Amino acid sequence: MSITKEEILDALRTVNDPDLKKDLVSLNMVRDIIVGEKKVSFTVVLTTPACPLKEMIKKDCEQAVYKVVDKEFVLDINMTSSVTSLRQNAPLLPGVKNIIAIASGKGGVGKSTVTTNLAVALAQAGAKVGLIDADIFGPSIPLMFNCEREQPEVKVVEGKNYIIPLEHYGVKLMSIGFLVPNDSAVVWRGPMASSALKQFISDTVWGDLDYLLIDLPPGTSDIHLTLVQTVPVTGALIVTTPQKVALTDASKGLAMFKQPQINVPVLGVIENMAYFTPEELPENKYYIFGKDGGKNLAEKYQVPLLGQIPLVQGIRESGDSGLPTVMKDGITAQAFKELAEAVARQIAIRNANFESTKRVELTV
Repeated sequence: MSITKEEILDALRTVNDPDLKKDLVSLNMVRDIIVGEKKVSFTVVLTTPACPLKEMIKKDCEQAVYKVVDKEFVLDINMTSSVTSLRQNAPLLPGVKNIIAIASGKGGVGKSTVTTNLAVALAQAGAKVGLIDADIFGPSIPLMFNCEREQPEVKVVEGKNYIIPLEHYGVKLMSIGFLVPNDSAVVWRGPMASSALKQFISDTVWGDLDYLLIDLPPGTSDIHLTLVQTVPVTGALIVTTPQKVALTDASKGLAMFKQPQINVPVLGVIENMAYFTPEELPENKYYIFGKDGGKNLAEKYQVPLLGQIPLVQGIRESGDSGLPTVMKDGITAQAFKELAEAVARQIAIRNANFESTKRVELTV
């Protein structure tokens, strides 16, 4: 039985990407088809290395091809990925494909913990990840990555100084905590803090990244406006706990990104401390901060609920020791890995269905 490349392509036109709702051929996800004697090989390029549907898509491809070739054929499918982006010819951060703002309405909801573990989980999946600690007055990323006493190097390019970000656990890092002593307070007015964030963006050598996560301070402030005015943000993640006081403030943070003059897509809600689980009784769940608050918030604003992270003592211990919990075994590690997959999916869906975010121009 002879078979042609065109027949293989036609067979693969019946395989859809479940998230993007289009066939793999139309999405240009099928590459390098080779048809040999009793052998067919090709590459499927997914939209993210953190794709949770990889095995399902591969199985669908196998079933489609075996409808047009004999069972004796050897089928070799190479599953790879290339993260999508709408940031072409960007003057700032030209090598960064997606800029993701991570916000919360109030402090104490575990936003930096979530950001840290999300960044490491994406890096573990094979993505190139960077993280800016934009909480100028309360930086915690250096502690969570166990690099409090390290300082970034400075590189001179054409007479201008550029910062080389630190790299830990596969994530490139920049924080004001690397530039001031641990026990020193940053006592600055808003414009100075905003200037520091601009430096982290424009005067740091980030190189090529799939995702640059921005860990924003609580509330809605100068820092938030500076970010959206400096670079087009791909999307925002809202972190909250289930309790009413956190949800009220999270609603304000979410509403800020949805304002017409800002118009940054909200990728979804992350419910942290969703329930307490003793590590010795992982099947037990105690809803000490209330139940499904983040889920209800997501439903109210018609955005996805991306994950519900349990409250486990090991998360606090990991944050204090500087070894992210996603690098260990257990239910919280699994929860953060699933969160990374969900976030990566939403970014791919956002890039496939909406126009590029514009840099915000505000006069206030």
